[in-house]
Amino acid sequence: MDGNLRGAILMVLAMAGFAFEDMFVKSAARHLPVGEILILFGLGGMLCFMVLTKRRGEPLYHPAVLSRPLLIKAAMEVMGRLGYTVALALTPLSNASAILQATPLVVVAGAAVIFREPVGWRRWAAIALGFAGVLIILRPGLEGFELASLWAVVGMLGFAGRDLATRAAPPVLSNVQLGIYGFLMLIPTGVILLMFTGGAVMPAPREALDLLAAVGFGVGAYYGLTAAMRMGEVGVITPFRYTRLVFALILGVVVFAERPDALTLIGAAVIIGSGIYTLIRGRQVARAAARARGAV
Repeated sequence: MDGNLRGAILMVLAMAGFAFEDMFVKSAARHLPVGEILILFGLGGMLCFMVLTKRRGEPLYHPAVLSRPLLIKAAMEVMGRLGYTVALALTPLSNASAILQATPLVVVAGAAVIFREPVGWRRWAAIALGFAGVLIILRPGLEGFELASLWAVVGMLGFAGRDLATRAAPPVLSNVQLGIYGFLMLIPTGVILLMFTGGAVMPAPREALDLLAAVGFGVGAYYGLTAAMRMGEVGVITPFRYTRLVFALILGVVVFAERPDALTLIGAAVIIGSGIYTLIRGRQVARAAARARGAV
């Protein structure tokens, strides 16, 4: 198999892993407060990435973690994890996952504004259409509007900010080192949240297994995602990220007896279509620019 095919397969497997992570987090949230989930999930993920870092012979601490981009990344990681975890606890898995698919669109828009990356009117139109898909799912002002769904929007914006900050992160840090601090930030966030909400309980064996499985699937999916992006062309591999929604819809129906309505499915299709077009168009623009530079 060539790099693109192997990368695509790995990307699909990684997205399945993330969907299972979401499923186990949502299952645990039926009995555990969100703050406690963040603490335990953050602790488990941090320990896993610490082991991976030591196995690679890399230091657990590097002064670069105190650089401005990484501090911003840590804040955005907290915003993303907090918002998305609350959304998983309060809203259907399929809805939260569908809104999350708009993250790449926000990243493209943010890169244009922050890093001055060129984005033509076609991609801006696709980004606007993708945001319209989010509104279709949220349906503000209509009977089916759920205020709790806005937490998924908060999570999506946080993850997009994290990805943008990662672009500016010092290259001296590896992905597994960055994983340590991303999960570490969840622990104080969960503590602060519990200080306001209270309600911490001793996890029963079922909830403990849910969280253990969530960490395992999350770390494995993160590793698969990283390997996939290094294996083939980014423009070919990245669209397969949207398979996460397919897995989330299946798990939502099978495990939680969810029944996504027509507006949710239409909104999800609009977001995915806009995202794939944005990726393809960006690849075309990059190739045209490369040919122009080669002709000079």
